[in-house]
Amino acid sequence: MSQSKRTQTRRDFLKTTAAGTTVALFGAPAIHAGTKTDSRIVLGSGDYQYEVQHNCVKLPSKFTWQTTHNVAVDKDGFLYVIHEGRANQTDHPSIFVFDPNGKYVRSFGKQFQGGGHGLEVRQEGNEQFVYVTAYQHLKTFAKLDLKGETVWQKYAPMESKVYAEGEAEHPKKVWGRDRFLPTNFAFHNDGGFYLADGYGAYQIHRYDKDGKWQFAFGGKGKEDGKFNLPHGLWIDDRPGRDASVVVADRANARLQWFTLDGKHLETMTGFILPANLDTHKEVLLVPDLASRITLLGPDNKVIAHLGQDPEWEKVMKSAKPRMRETPDKWQAGRFVHPHDACFDQDGNIFVAEWVATGRITKLKRLG
Repeated sequence: MSQSKRTQTRRDFLKTTAAGTTVALFGAPAIHAGTKTDSRIVLGSGDYQYEVQHNCVKLPSKFTWQTTHNVAVDKDGFLYVIHEGRANQTDHPSIFVFDPNGKYVRSFGKQFQGGGHGLEVRQEGNEQFVYVTAYQHLKTFAKLDLKGETVWQKYAPMESKVYAEGEAEHPKKVWGRDRFLPTNFAFHNDGGFYLADGYGAYQIHRYDKDGKWQFAFGGKGKEDGKFNLPHGLWIDDRPGRDASVVVADRANARLQWFTLDGKHLETMTGFILPANLDTHKEVLLVPDLASRITLLGPDNKVIAHLGQDPEWEKVMKSAKPRMRETPDKWQAGRFVHPHDACFDQDGNIFVAEWVATGRITKLKRLG
């Protein structure tokens, strides 16, 4: 990536969509049927076609989905799902784990009920750990082992001098630019990490490998280097690119790239409500809360928009009551509100939607 600042406009964004994929991007989902009992919905085109498997995991009857938020896959193919949860159900877990076949294996995270948000699994040496963020009244982030035991838990970095007095010691359900409402993580290759305060101060915080705060960048604004709800972030180290921090600047409808020390590099517009990010080989994955998944190639040209077309977009905008609350109106092959998405090691995609009853979808890569 060039070290000079570069902005891509919505017009440029649309121009980068390959002409040969127009039908796949904007037409209705393709339905491939072998027999009446063997039908499937496939999204995408060319080398990027995915079979849609909605509700790919099931909870035991003693649990309920309570607004799914984020997903992560560990190196062994186990899927981790966090939901926001209901604060008054203190004995209900907020994190669920499923094996590679989609079978429930365990759950934990009662302490995040009512505010569960971000979730990542990270390999550190010979071990793997779960990183969690929680917002609302909780205002915290934590590192857990794969069984849910807490390694450490932290609160607002008061040394950054951007938070109201008492925000770390006595968190309350108060929102504002001087409040701490963390959303997601990205991991530096030196063992440290970046933390997005997506709903609070609109800052990206940098921590070292021991969880010690180092610096922050961002703040509220529309200009390059500033944010309006920096909801998600990731390390973009795709082949041929210098590693950088890419941020889903959701309410500004754009992505922004930064050096690892927080200097602005590039801005790409043309999104609707980009919510988070992930990479697999040369592809950057962008779940967009406005009912679609975007795939960008190594040059950031659009490979595909998955799960949305003009007809569905109109339905989403006109739906009353809100579509997220009426699952009987959902349609196969179309998304409602993708809040997070991630790749597994084989390039399959898991999608978590911000809907009241929860929905986890697997996009199984074909070919």
